[in-house]
Amino acid sequence: MQLGLIGLGKMGGNMRERIRRAGHTVIGYDRNPDLSDATSLAELVDKLEAPRVVWVMVPAGAATQSVVDELGTLLSPGDTVVDGGNSRWTDDEKHAEELGAKGIGFVDAGVSGGVWGLQNGYALMVGGDKEHVERLQPIFEALKPEGPYGYVHAGKVGAGHFSKMVHNGIEYAMMQAYAEGWELLEKVNSVDNVREVFRSWEQGTVIRSWLLDLAVNALDEDEHLDKLKGFAQDSGEGRWTVEAAIDNAVPLPAITASLFARFSSRQDDSPQMKMVAALRNQFGGHAVESKE
Repeated sequence: MQLGLIGLGKMGGNMRERIRRAGHTVIGYDRNPDLSDATSLAELVDKLEAPRVVWVMVPAGAATQSVVDELGTLLSPGDTVVDGGNSRWTDDEKHAEELGAKGIGFVDAGVSGGVWGLQNGYALMVGGDKEHVERLQPIFEALKPEGPYGYVHAGKVGAGHFSKMVHNGIEYAMMQAYAEGWELLEKVNSVDNVREVFRSWEQGTVIRSWLLDLAVNALDEDEHLDKLKGFAQDSGEGRWTVEAAIDNAVPLPAITASLFARFSSRQDDSPQMKMVAALRNQFGGHAVESKE
């Protein structure tokens, strides 16, 4: 099968390689000419045989919208666009409507696997009409992990990215739990081999997971994480998950708390904690620490 792939960064570049290893033809485009097989989106489209399939792997929001808009002017009825980035599911509905008016199919694909995807495969959560999804089946089979699992047609347009969003929300909460446990173990005097405690959990415990394996990898590289600053960005999906929970009146206390914990990492001197300290001093005479 032939595929156009837009965006050849850490994810897109490895996806191109994995698809090629499965015997398919991939024509890639990236703003970095050293990575590209075409000099422009127009040239990429010209190199593809109709009916064309173009997979987009660029940042969510304005970048994706710009690419979808341009593809709408370049592609023909019967072609299909796949958004494999981390777009908001509401954007998928908009893109499907815009492209559908021109006879162009649209599929949203939540892709999980990160930098390990080339080796291990990518978990795929896909949304869209059955006819468009089935056409892409050979590419999905090339990208997914070996075995019966790792791919799902989750539902109509938007379902793929909504599922990936919830996946990432769960990931937030799991990472926060490991981080809190690690900090507590590091804090006490009685535990003097925290890294090996984490390693001991990798087999035979109910909290074993790939995230735990990655935590051990990180501790092997920097045992007490002394080289890192206590700052963690959020890429958007955590916020969208909490917003969707509010819209649907679904309680998500763990995921919400893990998102707010990310925000606290951006404050070297938390204004909230100033107020908490002041109140504790006022009602209980608890000591406060001066900046001086």
